[in-house]
Amino acid sequence: MRAINFLIIFLFCAALVLFSLENTDPATIKLVKGVDIQAPLCIELIGAMGLGAVLAWIFGILSWFQRFLESRKTTREIRERENRIQALEKDLEQYKAELQEQQQALSSATEATEAKNTQPKVIAQS
Repeated sequence: MRAINFLIIFLFCAALVLFSLENTDPATIKLVKGVDIQAPLCIELIGAMGLGAVLAWIFGILSWFQRFLESRKTTREIRERENRIQALEKDLEQYKAELQEQQQALSSATEATEAKNTQPKVIAQS
């Protein structure tokens, strides 16, 4: 991939040099009323391309920063949800343990009641 990037940059620079050699005629740029800049056409166009590249770079950084902030927010939300899931799983385990204890207590109470009911009843006769 680096070789492809290098080749693209090299071809772009070579085209820029050829363009500069062919376009040396002076041109005038009027910025505001009364302010004129006169320079070779190639310098003016290369300057405009450079300004465009700098603006594209700035907007690229702003876009990257915005994605970075969004990914941090998403990561934070995921972490909070994972913590909530862990807390709910812990609560679920506690509820299962409590339910099991209650079932055992109910089972032993039921067995005791059944054992009490199955013992022969002695009726005292007087």
